[in-house]
Formats: sequence, structure tokens, C-alpha cells
Amino acid sequence: MGMNLRRLQNLLRFQSIKPPVTFDDTQHGADLFDLKVAGNIYTRIMNPTSSVLEQRLAEMEGGIGALALASGMSAITYAIQTIAETGDNIVSISQLYGGTYNLFKHTFPRQGIDVRMASYDDFEGIEKLIDDKTRAVFCETIGNPAGNVVDIKRLADIAHKHGVPVIVDNTVATPYLCRPFDFGADIVHWWAWHLYWWHHY
Repeated sequence: MGMNLRRLQNLLRFQSIKPPVTFDDTQHGADLFDLKVAGNIYTRIMNPTSSVLEQRLAEMEGGIGALALASGMSAITYAIQTIAETGDNIVSISQLYGGTYNLFKHTFPRQGIDVRMASYDDFEGIEKLIDDKTRAVFCETIGNPAGNVVDIKRLADIAHKHGVPVIVDNTVATPYLCRPFDFGADIVHWWAWHLYWWHHY
């Protein structure tokens, strides 16, 4: 289900994209700033280069949209904080990248978001941790640094049975090796630096 290498290389050929930020007239400019119409007005909201990157990332993963952020950790934080709040919980596999583990075990609990963990292959244990306050099930496609491979389809079937979305960190596999949406994931993130540099050579 991965991508063709030539297609991936073509998607990663980033060039400076500088279409002008112009307005058809003053009303068009006002509508852009009022967010009544889509368009590029300010880099913190959107800009042409980021938009092209996001479109290409979504295409690589087989998704419908993407959001480019400063780091993989900010992507995880955005995803969790968008769907969970104080008193909620997420269920995660326990074999995680160290930064993610610390975010889940130390930072989110201080914000009132409980993170419950079970081994990547303990599907019964994972399902037992899900309750009416569970807002997401989280996993890494390939665990870092353990190298465990998660059965995303089985995990998604369990989560979806309870009406819970699945968030997958696809950093190690990248869309070249695995496209988690094809197996039932609802949100996919990865650290683009790894895709472009680490897997580039």
C-alpha cells in the first residue's frame, strides 16, 4: 500500500512558490481578512508555499487535507488537544518514541488529560482501557526505537467500535512504506524531516 518511489521523489521536489498575494478589489481584500473567502493573506494563517506542502503531504498519505507544523511533537499536541479536554483520556500503545512518551505521561496529565497505555499487541487490554471519556487511540506504525509493527486495522476496528478515532504516528514508516488511512486510521502525522533527510539517502 506504499507509494511508488518515483512519485514520492517528485512530490518532495519543493521549489519556492511565490504567487503574488493580491486582491481583486477592496471588497475581496476585506472578505479575505474576514475569512469569508479562502485565500492567502497572512503567513500565520496560510501562505502559498505551506499550502503546496500541505496538499502534497495529504496526497502522499491519501488524506483529504494536511496541516504543516513546526515539529512532530506539535502535531501530536494539536491533534490531542483538538479532540480532548480536561477530564478526557486517550488510549495509547506503550511502545513509543521517548518524546511522545513524556508528553503522554507527564505533560498531558498536568492538563487534565489522562493517557492510558497497553502493549501494542494487547488488543484486549487496549479495548478494556476505552471508556466514554476516551477521545482517541494512538499508536506508531513502527515503534521507535522498539521496531514493533502495529496492526493498525485491528486497532482501528476496536476503536471505531467505540466511536473513537485512531491517531497514527507514521514517522518511521513514512507513506512510502505504509499509508495508515488505508487501514482505518483517522488522523496521521509524521515528522517530515525524517522523510526528507533520514529516508532520503
